[in-house]
Amino acid sequence: MQLTGAEIIIEDLCEAGVDTVFGYPGGYVLNIYDELYKNSHRIKHYITCHEQGAAHAADGYARRTGKPGVVIATSGPGATNLVTGIACAYFDSTPLVAITGNVPVAMLGRDSFQEVDIAGVTMPITKHNYIVKDVSDLARTVREAFTVAISGRPGPVLIDVPKDVQLSRCEFTPAEKPKRRPNPTVRKAAIERAAVAIASAKRPFIYYGGGIIIDDAVMALKSFAEKIDAPIACSMMGLTAVEKDYPRFLGMLGMHGRYAAVKALDESDVIIAAGVRFSDRATGDKARFSAGKTVIHIDIDAAEISKNIKADIDIIGSVREVLELLCDAVPSMQHPEWAARVAEIKASVENDISMGDDTLTPQYAIEKACAMLDKGEAVVTDVGQHQMWTTLYGTFNGPRTFLSSGGLGAMGFGMGASIGASVGGASITSKATNDSCGGRRTLLITSDGSFHMNMNELATAVTYNLPIKVLILNNNVLGMVRQWQTLFFNKRYSQTTLDRKTDYVKLAESFGAHGVRAATREELDKAVRLAFETPGPFVIDCVIDSDECVLPMIPAGRGIDDIILRHAESEINKGK
Repeated sequence: MQLTGAEIIIEDLCEAGVDTVFGYPGGYVLNIYDELYKNSHRIKHYITCHEQGAAHAADGYARRTGKPGVVIATSGPGATNLVTGIACAYFDSTPLVAITGNVPVAMLGRDSFQEVDIAGVTMPITKHNYIVKDVSDLARTVREAFTVAISGRPGPVLIDVPKDVQLSRCEFTPAEKPKRRPNPTVRKAAIERAAVAIASAKRPFIYYGGGIIIDDAVMALKSFAEKIDAPIACSMMGLTAVEKDYPRFLGMLGMHGRYAAVKALDESDVIIAAGVRFSDRATGDKARFSAGKTVIHIDIDAAEISKNIKADIDIIGSVREVLELLCDAVPSMQHPEWAARVAEIKASVENDISMGDDTLTPQYAIEKACAMLDKGEAVVTDVGQHQMWTTLYGTFNGPRTFLSSGGLGAMGFGMGASIGASVGGASITSKATNDSCGGRRTLLITSDGSFHMNMNELATAVTYNLPIKVLILNNNVLGMVRQWQTLFFNKRYSQTTLDRKTDYVKLAESFGAHGVRAATREELDKAVRLAFETPGPFVIDCVIDSDECVLPMIPAGRGIDDIILRHAESEINKGK
């Protein structure tokens, strides 16, 4: 049958199982939007206030569901507004397909109105991108884009479709839903080498990342940890893979990770790293990180091997498959002395985190808000101190229930991602919460600095009546940057005291949402109960002390000997 390019895009989206897209219309995607109008019974479109919010929403949807997120934007500024969201997805391995319009093919490269080489701009932050100059290539390109996005290490793909290609016609033949390409074949020799190294270990340690969640490898991880009698710790992207009270779990590793995790890794002799990329935020002093240790790195992306930490043994392939093969290849092991030492480390620093005194602390607010969530409901954060506090004090409800911008660290991620998480959460449970609401209840933990970046998306949440509960930890400063100024710049607070007069309650009400302010624990308790009892979006302005620090902390590029623990906070803030 003969279809226009715009019609082909819709048919390909439906073939791929897409029923939800996010975006913002414009002149060079009008034909696509006209087809979305005609096919609204097949695909629901969510219009955001800004294309960046749409990209983050598509990202949040993908993280929550495991399915590719789809975002559509027009040419020029519409396309460039997607860049931060695409980069977020790239760093955190989120499958995302971005479709942009552009000027007609004959006008490309002539500095036409709203023309941008978006394929060139996004080349470093996509797995692949395409400029479709012939409508006969369009169906194949869209199908291939979905295959690329979900295969191997997931990530974003961009398709740039000029206006005349959307209007042109060609023959269209339906096809099957795009499938993942086969994973790399795991080398038997690598499994054998790793098994020998693990069998000879006295102090094995497992460090895992988001690859465990992406590859549905949680059970394989636990079985392997039990088999070799090893403690486990995660990167931020690996949070929610296992329960916080899982006996072998030491917490998150890294700059603001748990002392026990960092110390146990430091004393280990074999590190098995699974589905993790050794970010500099996690490794600190790279020389010390791997000194005297055998490093076994398991990852589906060969480019990550030895990029940051040299691997003594590398195993490229599906993390789940590799862990299952290793579990079969190694003997059952017991390390009583190592287990006792790890328990001793944990006991020695039980107070490395603290709820603080009787004032309203961020720790207290996060714990109270997270406690209101039901099983399967998600927590989203922006970026800053509140993000790290959430990793330390938040409680989560299983894989894909903690969403945050890890690798890029983009302030402003949270509001858009919450929209995608709420919409996606409803789709995977086949029901929305709070009856009349169109999404699954979702908690956004943010800060005044981050919320100001994309607070316009609160209007989107109101438009679709999404039950997003927004907890703003308001200290009227750029907290994380200010903390560094406190510790390393002799308290020279250059441009980190915001002194804004924003009334977040009135702001929420102006958007059509509800809001309350809390400055004491009693007020916070009431606010949280009210927020979760009230349908639709709700904002809590939670006032906290600007001198609160995120601890533990290991300064950038340093090691365990330089860790700053919670009890040092009073010394840090002395003489403020």
